[in-house]
Amino acid sequence: MKTTTKQKIAFSMLFLCTIIVILPVLFVLGVIIKNGAQGISWQFLTTMPSDGMRQGGIYPAIVGTLYLVSLSIVFSLPVGVMAAIYLNEYAKDNLLTRLIRLAIVNLAGVSSVVYGLFGLALFVTFMKFGVSILSGALTLAIMNLPVIITASREALASVPYSFREVSLSLGLSRWQTIRHSVLPFAIPGILTGAILSLARAAGETAPILFTVAAFYLPNLPASVFDQAMALPYHLYIISTQIPNISIQTRYATAFVLVGIVFTMNIIAVLLRSRLRKKKKW
Repeated sequence: MKTTTKQKIAFSMLFLCTIIVILPVLFVLGVIIKNGAQGISWQFLTTMPSDGMRQGGIYPAIVGTLYLVSLSIVFSLPVGVMAAIYLNEYAKDNLLTRLIRLAIVNLAGVSSVVYGLFGLALFVTFMKFGVSILSGALTLAIMNLPVIITASREALASVPYSFREVSLSLGLSRWQTIRHSVLPFAIPGILTGAILSLARAAGETAPILFTVAAFYLPNLPASVFDQAMALPYHLYIISTQIPNISIQTRYATAFVLVGIVFTMNIIAVLLRSRLRKKKKW
């Protein structure tokens, strides 16, 4: 068999696998959009729920979700990037660092409910933050750290070592080299980890179930030590615990959640593309 024929067969199989992966996602999105778009209105997005959450809107759940996602990335991104810089640029390749890297990879696959129980024990009970936005955001931040660290390390490692050699030969310190000759070229890859962590933080239910989520709140949270409603938990409640609620309301809530995640991803991807154009090598 000729090489070109083998390549065509391989490309065809890869294309088929891509279609198999994409079609179910498009089907799910189509169902959500078809059933939920009609339920989206300004009132639905900007009013409080009422009548046992059978009427009214989801405004407090939207606000709570944005609070949690924003705070979690504020906590996790700097720590994750600094940890990646240390592991890739400063730490020696020995048994300890290899064990740390292995632990980070394994933590990325731990179930979210485990992080929820950890957050409950550490932030809610031990540190006495209570069931609050702060506890939930810190729990989500810890859950996102392995993804951010792994993506950041890969981004830093992809920068050619010659960039470092040239910078060091000019008399710059190691930190100045990292700051000016490595990080600017690694930022697009670091943003990839941030994108993945944003999407996961916005859609998780188990961690916030133990640390922050409230069934119903008549007012918006006044501080980070207050409880908050969140879209994933709100969707779970109206889908499983509240009878006689319209299917349209459930799908509209799912549509809003998907829309928020999609918007965050689009913004991050556009920012990443813009940075890549500025830093070509």
